Amino acid sequence: MFPNYSFEPGYPVQRVPVLARNMVATSQPLAAQAGLRMLARGGNAVDAALAAAITLTVVEPTGNGLGSDAFAIVWDGQRLEGLNASGRSPAGWTPERFAGLEAMPDRGWESVTVPGAVSAWIALSRRYGRLPFTALFAPAIDYAENGFALTPQIAGLWSGGGALLAKQPGFAEHFLPNGRPPAAGELIRNPALAKSLQLIAETEGEAFYRGVLADRIVAFAKEHGASLSADDLATHEADWCGTISTRFKDIELHEIPPNGQGIAALMALGMLAGTGIEDLQPDSVEALHLQIEAMKLALADSDRHIADPAAMRVDTAAMLDPSYLASRAALIDRRAAGDPGAGAPTLGGTVYVSAADADGMMVSFIQSNFSGFGSGVVIPGTGIHLQNRGIGFTLEPGHPNQVGPRKRPFHTIIPGFVMKDGAPSMSFGLMGGPMQAQGHLQMVLRTQLFGQNPQMASDAPRWRVVAGRQVALEAGMHDATVAGLQALGHEVTREAPGRSFAFGGAQLIARIPGGYVGGSDHRKDGAAVGY
Repeated sequence: MFPNYSFEPGYPVQRVPVLARNMVATSQPLAAQAGLRMLARGGNAVDAALAAAITLTVVEPTGNGLGSDAFAIVWDGQRLEGLNASGRSPAGWTPERFAGLEAMPDRGWESVTVPGAVSAWIALSRRYGRLPFTALFAPAIDYAENGFALTPQIAGLWSGGGALLAKQPGFAEHFLPNGRPPAAGELIRNPALAKSLQLIAETEGEAFYRGVLADRIVAFAKEHGASLSADDLATHEADWCGTISTRFKDIELHEIPPNGQGIAALMALGMLAGTGIEDLQPDSVEALHLQIEAMKLALADSDRHIADPAAMRVDTAAMLDPSYLASRAALIDRRAAGDPGAGAPTLGGTVYVSAADADGMMVSFIQSNFSGFGSGVVIPGTGIHLQNRGIGFTLEPGHPNQVGPRKRPFHTIIPGFVMKDGAPSMSFGLMGGPMQAQGHLQMVLRTQLFGQNPQMASDAPRWRVVAGRQVALEAGMHDATVAGLQALGHEVTREAPGRSFAFGGAQLIARIPGGYVGGSDHRKDGAAVGY
């Protein structure tokens, strides 16, 4: 029933796997501990995931905030459920509003869609939570009021974001209070955010979507000529959407249905089912070539078809049909790199939380601004900075993902979940924009097919499809592997360790007899913690 994970070191190991009966893994250690505190006081995995996610809005503002979107997959002990808490575009976003532009705006008010993360916290707590909703906010409010020391990776991202966004409405006043980004180790306080968190906790989110915080968001939008309205916020709802899945050998990979890109990971995995990849070594040229080629095909399809489900013209079941995936897999040339026209991935700012408890509940949760700091827009006096998910739309006339009113855009953030023999096997995610589907494929194959434990799978060097035959390889990939891929026609670039954030940050928790084994990516500041 359980995968036979290897615990032999296979790479220049940065961290050791964590084993425990209760566990939280995320990208910032204070947030991971906030989740663990909920478990220690009698909460369940949902309480833990939410406390960690809420804390992340304070301690990792480069990747998420109160103005983010979120998705979740939950194993409640009996069944698997999915939640789509992504926001829709404002009602005023007609195609004509963006006429004359070559692409959707990537920053500022014209990139802001309705924030959905707060609605995810409410929906998950109401359905599954054991602790009072207000209790989940205690760690975050404490860090916002009394301060926390900024971690190194986040400090670097803050510096980069500050240089790009200083002129966006409200950004400099909030994130550059001394005229500069804070340095690693500097104590950060955010009293305005503490007050907003308190209001959200006390009103169970009502203040954010229909109360005083909503009023401030709408007033600032109006001041800057944006179309986001009180009705846009008040009518937002998170949707219980279930999951979609692909079987590979004796496991099933589950993802959230579109508008997210999780289906790309499912398609690539399904294409590999008949290739004999299980007979190859995990870091061999042949194994990596097959994965890269399958992912190119999946990305090409997702770029063409994924949109708000109401606008999609191709059914997800048709995209995952085994016969269709076999026909796509037949296009893979084992002797040469192909160019099926996949789009070029861009970088993103996202946080991910995996949590699991001794009763068997497991949670895969992700929330994001999209680009670092999102739109750059910060609502004065609230600490609320808003996402830029509008960039996920296209301006191509007739495309199912063409921008339009009250529409969910193509989304990069995806929580992942693995089932084995009808039981939960692994809750995992990998932040990093369109790297996410690619990372999901790599993590699943390494853990479920090649038997690498979660930390080992995270430590392994990664690849990333860029565009056409271009593929980026992470520093640490063996020279012979690089040469072998080049010989097949892959246009390889090797990215230095300082660029490792471009390969995503993985957090994984897998079931083993008697508990869990977890891993947290050395490319981030975070930790897997348990007891």
